[in-house]
Amino acid sequence: MSVHRCVYLLSRSHIRYRVCARTAAVANNTTLRPTRRTSENVSSRHSSSYSSSRPPDTSLFVPLTVKSDEVSNGSVGEELTQPLDRSELLKVLNRFYKRKEMQKLAADQGLDGHIDDIFPYFMRHAKQIFPMLDCMDDLRKISDLRVPANWYPEARAIQRKIVFHAGPTNSGKTYHAIQRFLAAKSGVYCGPLKLLAHEIYEKSNDAGVPCDLVTGEERIFVDQEGRTSGHIASTIEMCSVTTPYEVAVIDEIQMIKDPARGWAWTRALLGLCAEEIHVCGEAAAVDFVTELMYTTGEEVEVHNYKRLTPFSVSNHAVESLDNLKPGDCIVCFSKNDIYSISRQIEVRGLECAVIYGSLPPGTKLAQAKKFNDPDDPCKILVATDAIGMGLNLSIRRIIFNSLVKPSVNEKGERELDTISTSQALQIAGRAGRFRSVFKEGEVTTMQRDDLPVLKEILGKPVDPIETAGLHPTAEQIEMFAYHLPQATLSNLVDIFVSLAQVDGLYFVCNIDDFKFLADMIQHIPLNLRSRYVFCTAPINKKQAFVCTSFLKFARQFSRDEPLTFNWVCRHVNWPLAPPKNIKDLVHLEAVHDVLDLYLWLSYRFMDMFPDANLVRDIQKELDGIIQVGVRNITRLIRATEDQSASPETATSLRLPVLDTPSLRRGRGSKNQKKEPRATDSSLSSRLVRDGLLTKELLQQLQREWVREQSQNGDDSNSAKKGKRKKNEH
Repeated sequence: MSVHRCVYLLSRSHIRYRVCARTAAVANNTTLRPTRRTSENVSSRHSSSYSSSRPPDTSLFVPLTVKSDEVSNGSVGEELTQPLDRSELLKVLNRFYKRKEMQKLAADQGLDGHIDDIFPYFMRHAKQIFPMLDCMDDLRKISDLRVPANWYPEARAIQRKIVFHAGPTNSGKTYHAIQRFLAAKSGVYCGPLKLLAHEIYEKSNDAGVPCDLVTGEERIFVDQEGRTSGHIASTIEMCSVTTPYEVAVIDEIQMIKDPARGWAWTRALLGLCAEEIHVCGEAAAVDFVTELMYTTGEEVEVHNYKRLTPFSVSNHAVESLDNLKPGDCIVCFSKNDIYSISRQIEVRGLECAVIYGSLPPGTKLAQAKKFNDPDDPCKILVATDAIGMGLNLSIRRIIFNSLVKPSVNEKGERELDTISTSQALQIAGRAGRFRSVFKEGEVTTMQRDDLPVLKEILGKPVDPIETAGLHPTAEQIEMFAYHLPQATLSNLVDIFVSLAQVDGLYFVCNIDDFKFLADMIQHIPLNLRSRYVFCTAPINKKQAFVCTSFLKFARQFSRDEPLTFNWVCRHVNWPLAPPKNIKDLVHLEAVHDVLDLYLWLSYRFMDMFPDANLVRDIQKELDGIIQVGVRNITRLIRATEDQSASPETATSLRLPVLDTPSLRRGRGSKNQKKEPRATDSSLSSRLVRDGLLTKELLQQLQREWVREQSQNGDDSNSAKKGKRKKNEH
C-alpha cells in the first residue's frame, strides 16, 4: 500500500467519522455544545441528567435535513460540513507524502510502498479471526485419521482370528456365527438394532447361556446382584473395545459404509478385543474387510452361504389392491403411503398389520405377531423397509409400492433416488422365510411400469464396499478445544472435519445431526464433555416435541437440578389418553422417543437422571397405548380424514387422503430426480380409486357438467336481462 493511498484512506475515514458523529447528534436531537469545558457546564450536564423538566437548549444550532440516500462518492454529511474540495485535498496529501521526513517515518513503520508489505498486517488480522492459524500443526496432528487401527492398542496386542460369514438374506450366515458365540466361554454380539440384540439375548438365555442385554436405553443383567455375565448382546454403538472376549459377532457388516452410522462398525471391527471376530454380511463386503484387515496384520477366513429358500420375481404387477392375497407385504418408503394404503385395504373389508421405523419395538413385535398368527384374520402387512432387519415374518409375497426412496448422502443433502440392488435384495429376501409357512417367496411391484425396473435392479451385481466410516472421538474434540478455547462445539467439529486426513479406505461420517444438536444447546452453560455426550444422543430432529424436550433436558441439567420422575411426567403431560386420530398417534410416538432419550441419558448421568426405572414403567404403559392405536389405525385415519376437510388441516397433519402416486423412474434416467406429485382428495378421484367410477365415465360426467353449467349460465343471463328491462320500464 502506498503512503499516498494509506493517508488518503485514513483522512477519508476521519472525515466520515467526524461527520457521522455530528449527523447522529442531529438525528437524535442532541444539543451540540462548544468544546470548551467549564465546571459550570459539567455541573449543568449532571443536573440535567437528573431533571427531565428542563427543555433542551436549541439556540446553538439550526436544524438541517439529513440526506438518507447512500452516497457512493464519499460525500457523507456534506449538508453539515459543506462539500469537500477534492483538488485541494489532493494537494495536501501530495505535499504530505512527498516530504522526505514522512517517507522515512513510513518506511520505519513498514510502509515503503510495496504491496507485499501488507502481508504481516493481513496475518495479524487473520489470526484474530481464525485463531487456529497459530496452532495449525498441532491441530493437523490431532485430526490425522489415516491409521485408525492404532487407536485400539488392546486389540493390536492380541492376534485375532477373523471369520467372514458371507451370504444373502435368509442364508443361515448369522445362525452359524451365533452357534460359535453360544459355545464360547465369553462373547459379545453387536447388532444394528435393539430388536436384534434383544432376540440374541433371549435365544442365549433360552439355550442356557447366561447373557446380558446392553443397548443405549437399557441394561438387563441376568445375575441377581448385577454382576456382568460372560456373554453380552448389544447394539453396535454400545460394544466395549476394552473388555476381552473369546468370541465377538458383528452383524450386518455392510453397514460399515453407512454415511451416518458406519463409524460404529469400523470401531467394532478394528477395536474389539476378542480372539475370534465373526463378521456376518453381504459377500460384497468380503474384499474390503480383507483389505482392511491387512492394515492390522490379520487374515480373513471366508465362509460362503446360499439362500435356504428361493424367491422369484413375478411377471405381473399387482396393479390393484383388489388382487391382494394372504401373506402379502406391501413395502412403502413413507409413513403417509402406509396410512393411505391401510385405509384402502380396510375399505375392501380386509385387515392389515402396520410396521414402520418410528414405532416402539414392543409395538413392532406385536404387529409382527398379529401378522404371523395363522388364527388371526390379519393376513396383509403394510410396512416400510424397517422389516429388512430384526423381525421374523411369514411373508409369501413382497410388493414394492414404489422403487424410489428418500435418503441423505455423505454431505447431509436429501435425495430421492431409486433403491440400490443391496436395498432391494435386503427387502425382497424377506419373502419365503426358512422354517415359516411359506417355503418359497415371490417379489413384484404395485405399478406395472415399476416391474421391469425392479427386475433390472435385482439383476445387477451388488456394488462392492470401498470405504468405512470414521467419527471424531470426544478426546480428539477436547484436544481441539484446548487449542481453540473460544470456539463452539459445532465449530470445533467443523474445523476437525475440514483438517481431517483420511486415506482411501475411510471417510468421515456425516455429522449434521451432531452439529444440529450442538447449535441448539450452544447457549446453555455446559462443560465440553457433557455437551459432547448430549450431542451424540440418538434423537429424531424432525420431531419438534423431541427437540424441545432435548433442549429442556439440557437446560435443567445445566442448573444442576435432577430430572425427577415427577418433572418428566409434568413435561410429557402424563398420563396420556389413547389416540383419537393420526396426529395424536404421532405425538405419542414422539413422547415414547422422549422417554427413550431420558433412559439414554440416565446411563451417562445417573445422578441427574435418577428415576430410570419409573420412567421405563410408564414407557411400557405408553407402548401398550400405542399398540392399541396402531391396532385401530384405520379408525384413526378415518377420524383424521373427517377432521382434514380444509387443506390447511390436511397439510398440518401431513396425511394424504388418497393414495400417494408411486414415485418411479424409467430406464435410462438414473440421475433424474422426481418429486412426489400432490395428492388429490376430491370425491371423483376417490371414487375412481375405489373402483366405483371409471375414468371414461368420469370424463363423460365432466363433459355433461360443463354443458349443464353453460346452459344454466345462459338461462341465468337471459333472466337477468329480462329483469333489467322490466326495471327500466
